[in-house]
Amino acid sequence: MLRASLLATALTLCLATAASAATVQFKALLDGKSEVPANTSAGYGDLLATLDTVTKSLTYTVTFGGLSGPAGAAHFHGPAAAGANAGVALPIGAKGPTSPVTGTATLTDAQMADLEAGKLYVNVHTAANPGGEIRGQVVKVGGVMMHAKDAVKAAVKK
Repeated sequence: MLRASLLATALTLCLATAASAATVQFKALLDGKSEVPANTSAGYGDLLATLDTVTKSLTYTVTFGGLSGPAGAAHFHGPAAAGANAGVALPIGAKGPTSPVTGTATLTDAQMADLEAGKLYVNVHTAANPGGEIRGQVVKVGGVMMHAKDAVKAAVKK
C-alpha cells in the first residue's frame, strides 16, 4: 500500500512538473566586490541558467548594467571556488556582448560536474577592468525535476 502511494505521488508530481529530461536551475549575482581582486565598480548583473542533465545542455541569460564602459567579453570561468580565479571554461556571447546575453552550450562531463559543485563563476570584462569588472559564483537553485519514468524507478527502489 505504501509503495503504491509513493508511486502515485511520484508520478503525479513528475507529470505536473517534468520536462523530457532532468533539469537543474542555476543563478549568479554579479558585482565588483566578488571579483578577485575586488574592485569598486558600480556594475551589477545576474545569470539565470538551466542545465539539462541528459543532453548536458546549459541554457543561460546574463543581464548586466552600470559598467565603466562597454563589455569587451563575458565568460564562465572554472573550476574555482569563490575568492579564487580560474581560466575561461565557456564564452558567453560574442566579443563585445550587450545585455541581455542569451545562449546555449553543451558541457563536457567535467564542466557539468564543476557547475553542479558550484565551481564555476561568470564575469564580465571591460577595457577599464580587463580581468573582469563584475563577477558572480554560479549556484544551484531549488531541486531537480525528473522525467516521470525516472521518478517511478526511484520510488520503486525505495
